[in-house]
Amino acid sequence: MGKTLVIYYSRKGMNYVNGSIRDLKKGNTQIVAEYFRDVTGADLFEVDTVHAYSSDYITCTDEAKKELQRNERPPLKRYLDSIEAYDQIVVAGPCWWGTYPMAIFTQLDRLDFTGKKVFPVMTHEGSGLAGAPAALKKHCKGASVGQGLAIHGADAASSKKIVTDYAISNLT
Repeated sequence: MGKTLVIYYSRKGMNYVNGSIRDLKKGNTQIVAEYFRDVTGADLFEVDTVHAYSSDYITCTDEAKKELQRNERPPLKRYLDSIEAYDQIVVAGPCWWGTYPMAIFTQLDRLDFTGKKVFPVMTHEGSGLAGAPAALKKHCKGASVGQGLAIHGADAASSKKIVTDYAISNLT
């Protein structure tokens, strides 16, 4: 396997899980990102916004929808300045309104993906990969986009085998 980086955004706290709102101690996407690290030795970069989204799930979804409609790029607490050391980049996030949270694009738009291979990974409660592959084609200029992986959010904690099988098949 080449050197891998996982860029991810994850939401802990109030989340939609199997038809109800539940309080998660760790976000589903973080669990999946950590499985990638465990399986591949990947480095992790967590996208963290300066202004936190509301802790209330419904309010957070409204905030996320407004960001998408305005094509906003929320500022981050820290930025990754280069991905030169990596051959492949996994971009992981929850499905918010059919795509990644806009904060993911804040980070992606700053990087040079020339010659890299990127892989869309999305946690979801029924949307699958949604627009993740198309989003990476748009925001990771110069990269080739590999096969994606969708993990049902409620099943994130039990997805290590799925992540392992995916990594063995795709991150070579």
